[in-house]
Amino acid sequence: MIAIIQKYFPDLTPQQQQQFAQLQELYIHWNAQINVISRKDIDLLYERHVLHSLGIAKAMAFAPNTHIMDVGCGGGFPGIPLAILFPECHFYLVDSVGKKIKVVNEVAAAIGLKNLQAEHKRAEEVKDKFEFVISRAVTEFPTFYRWVQNKFSKKQFNALPNGILYLKGGDLAEEFKAFQKRVVFYNLSDYFTEEFFETKKVVYMAMQ
Repeated sequence: MIAIIQKYFPDLTPQQQQQFAQLQELYIHWNAQINVISRKDIDLLYERHVLHSLGIAKAMAFAPNTHIMDVGCGGGFPGIPLAILFPECHFYLVDSVGKKIKVVNEVAAAIGLKNLQAEHKRAEEVKDKFEFVISRAVTEFPTFYRWVQNKFSKKQFNALPNGILYLKGGDLAEEFKAFQKRVVFYNLSDYFTEEFFETKKVVYMAMQ
């Protein structure tokens, strides 16, 4: 199962490999109690959730000590896979559904993630500032932009200016019409060969 991750991220440490390998059993366990992943997807966890989340890493390799907020994290995607991949960064995951945050905290504790904090909260209530805000198709982008537009730190030390990294699929022309001069689309099919990624993208928008 983890082979698909190692295929695209061959430099994982033994600890990272172990953490990724533990996810399947943990999500099967928690999903039986609190449905955070569709039943049909649980068998494809590594492709459709873990690797999809790591698509953000193909667009942006976060520098150490970067602070990243995952808005509407659900069961922990994209935050948990990225927190495994970038152990020297700080991840703050929020979701408005408390039982999903319970799953995130249980999974993170079970695999020994020390660089992740998760809270039952709406993005609008968060007072902290971050270098990047990430999410996976939590809502229409104009709404998302309103939620997070004032959440960005002025400190710049990454290869890309601080901003939004948003996982989204399908035809995005209409949804991003108002932002078309500001956004950059990274096609995940350029990085991953699986059919699932044909229409999937990482959308990046700098927030100066």
